[in-house]
Amino acid sequence: MAPPKKRGKRYLLMMSVGALGIVYGDIGTSPLYAFRESFRAAEGLAVDRSSVFGILSLTFWALVLVVSIKYLIFVMRADNHGEGGVLALTALIVPRRKTPTVGLRWALILLGLFGTALLYGDGMITPAISVLSAVEGLSVATPAFEPYVIPIAVVILVALFSIQRAGTATVGAIFGPVMIVWFTVLALLGISHVVQDPGILAAVNPAHGARFIGSNPRLAFLALGSVFLVVTGSESLYADMGHFGKRPIRFGWYIVVFPALLLNYFGQGAMLIADPSAADNPFFRMPPGWAVLPLAILAMMATVIASQALISGVYSLTMQAVQLGYLPRFDIDHTSPREIGQIYIGTINWGLMVACVGLVIAFGTSSNLAAAYGVAVTTTMVITTILLYFVMRERWQWSAWVAGSLTALFLVVDLAFFSANIVKVPAGGWFPLVVGAVMFTVMTTWKTGRRRLTAALKRGELPIERFIGSITLHPQVRVPGTAVYLFPDPGITPPALLANLRHNEVLHETVVLVAVQTSTVPRVPQVRRSTVHDLGEGFVQVVLHFGFMDEPDVPKALANIVDPEFGFDPDDSTFFIGRETIINRGKGIDRARAALYALMHRNASSPVQFFSLPPGQVIEIGKQVAL
Repeated sequence: MAPPKKRGKRYLLMMSVGALGIVYGDIGTSPLYAFRESFRAAEGLAVDRSSVFGILSLTFWALVLVVSIKYLIFVMRADNHGEGGVLALTALIVPRRKTPTVGLRWALILLGLFGTALLYGDGMITPAISVLSAVEGLSVATPAFEPYVIPIAVVILVALFSIQRAGTATVGAIFGPVMIVWFTVLALLGISHVVQDPGILAAVNPAHGARFIGSNPRLAFLALGSVFLVVTGSESLYADMGHFGKRPIRFGWYIVVFPALLLNYFGQGAMLIADPSAADNPFFRMPPGWAVLPLAILAMMATVIASQALISGVYSLTMQAVQLGYLPRFDIDHTSPREIGQIYIGTINWGLMVACVGLVIAFGTSSNLAAAYGVAVTTTMVITTILLYFVMRERWQWSAWVAGSLTALFLVVDLAFFSANIVKVPAGGWFPLVVGAVMFTVMTTWKTGRRRLTAALKRGELPIERFIGSITLHPQVRVPGTAVYLFPDPGITPPALLANLRHNEVLHETVVLVAVQTSTVPRVPQVRRSTVHDLGEGFVQVVLHFGFMDEPDVPKALANIVDPEFGFDPDDSTFFIGRETIINRGKGIDRARAALYALMHRNASSPVQFFSLPPGQVIEIGKQVAL
């Protein structure tokens, strides 16, 4: 039994190193600006021993309660077949049947959808503030860099987004080792100052935080909004759970990340007590003068890695939303033949790049951007806690007392941070809220539009049994080969089939009706991928089941079907798909949403690319539908 155990340890270590590079990039670069902003946000707060101890105490307990306990122990238990993230969590409470609480369920789903929408704003702000704060370290090394901070940050961001098409497989190999160096440096910098004032470690006592809040509630409240910056990467831990698993993420946190962050924050605090003037940029005041420039370069590398993690996360989030029917189809490129999670979405990539560059230019400094940071993440954290309560009650069968007590504890912390961040709305916090509102409108409009389009198509639907019965009574001309008709409703005659027969007056020898259905689980195993029903007269109904993280490759799925009654030759098949043109007949707000849906429908990626159909073997048949 010894060898497997050895391999298990080696695997855990390898996956933990990978998690350091991908999962902890965001929270691992927070020392660049979090402690500094805690003093800047509370204008008038004296940089003295009591204030430093108070902020350090709040920082310590924020990391313990939010990351170590809430996310790593409880939230990560709410995995959707190994996948995490607020959208995967939302999928756990999808109503599976009509119940008296179905209205509440849909309200919770909308809440989860709004939390998902807010993460797009986070995906825009995180690369901008991380890269900009790292580049600002150059101006600490020498004032000569001061005029070039924004141009350098813009160049780094443009370069980062420009290489996304190549995928992260090669670059990802160095992410982990670089972040190991980064966290080692964080720890060493902190130790170098903690040893000069070991008494700083007493700040772990929560009494210091309570005394800080009680002595000046207004300034403490303002500071709390920036203390929250130390935990802004918490959602990433949960969202990236499917890539690495729970054990490597937890191992990396408790063994490497948590100690390194604590040492660095406490080191910054010890330094500020000794030299309050260093509060303008405490992180880059920690090393000796000769080391500031190398540290700035290392920080830029770490922030690029942190940005990469957020960018990849937005790609994955978008693919999940598309599969679950909340966004239109996008051209999704899989950049790795081995890792299904490594994808590239061009439209999202360039949209993020424009937003990040615009934020850097518009806000100018990382301190200004910090005002926009936190509102979206705190809102998502509150939503996660609410959804988690229902998972604890219904999925885990916990008692109302236990689930309610934990939820109340988490909500006290979450709502405290939320309240402290909501005051940032006029200073820039409005940006992620606007992005979230726009994305929420887009998602709900697409979902509603698809439902109405399906209802409109069903008004003229013809059960396939009746159609086949009419073929039996009135035989049609049959031509060699296989025709594959894609239509989402099994048992219904595809409109494209009716239109083809009406205009061409012929049928193929074999007609395969394919319905693609997306499950609320991340992936569907191959053995449960398809169901096949022989309908007679050369007609076959195939239902393909994909998870919301699967690539819906229809030809491959059909070719992999093992059934003695079903044989499929991709080279001898023609694929027929419907293409609807939306006619807007709505009024007022309904007309505006119908116009938005029509715009998205018109610009959605073709099902040819989305379902990996061979372009030379596809025939599209159009139809006008009034909404």
